[in-house]
Amino acid sequence: MKSVKTRTIIPGIILTAAFLAALISNATAQGNDQVVIKKTSDFNVTGDGASENWSKTGWIDLQCVRNNDPAYVTKVKVLYSGTGIYFLYSCSDRKLVSTLAADNTDLWNEDVVEFFLWTDENFPVYFEYELSPLNYELPIIVPNFNGKFKGWLPWHYEGDKKSVHMTTVEGGEKKSGASVKGWTAEIFIPYKLLDPLNNVPPVSGTRWRANMYRLDYDSGMKAFVWQKVMGTFHEYKKFGTFIFE
Repeated sequence: MKSVKTRTIIPGIILTAAFLAALISNATAQGNDQVVIKKTSDFNVTGDGASENWSKTGWIDLQCVRNNDPAYVTKVKVLYSGTGIYFLYSCSDRKLVSTLAADNTDLWNEDVVEFFLWTDENFPVYFEYELSPLNYELPIIVPNFNGKFKGWLPWHYEGDKKSVHMTTVEGGEKKSGASVKGWTAEIFIPYKLLDPLNNVPPVSGTRWRANMYRLDYDSGMKAFVWQKVMGTFHEYKKFGTFIFE
């Protein structure tokens, strides 16, 4: 990540260009900064969004705010169940800029999708998750006190506490530098991984603050956002709101 003045090791990004208005294309949206998260039964994560469960909800468009190119489209679906929350990212692309071959590395310096979940507005600690096209992940809890923040990796990250994630690639091979037409990321975050954050698990009517992002590095850096931020992805007070059905 870059902060406004210095580079740090925390995931995120400086955004120096003027932002486009954040728009959501979703039939269940409550406004530009709110979206209803529909409930589902649990299903298998396959990396391509093949489950019929995804038909329960619509796409949320992420807006490109740096180096915009209409050939690059990013959209997300979100569902929740009694055991966790699901994300499905669809990313148009031309090249996989992804060389890192390990979890818990600086994934934000290459092609990546991200989301942040701030479950309790009274407590400035949130969950951040990143996934690369090659299916390497970074799950961290981030305490953020007046802009001073640091990511912490989960302890005993195993069993039913561990995320489930898969990626697929369209129009090419899933390897570093491959020419492609796009890639898809499917992710399940169990509520046990979010413990001890407040308001977890969500029930009908629960509200979480959240944001969703993508970074692409084919030609310069392209940044895609759901809710606009001005300095880093960690401006949690500017996040949107998930309203659980």
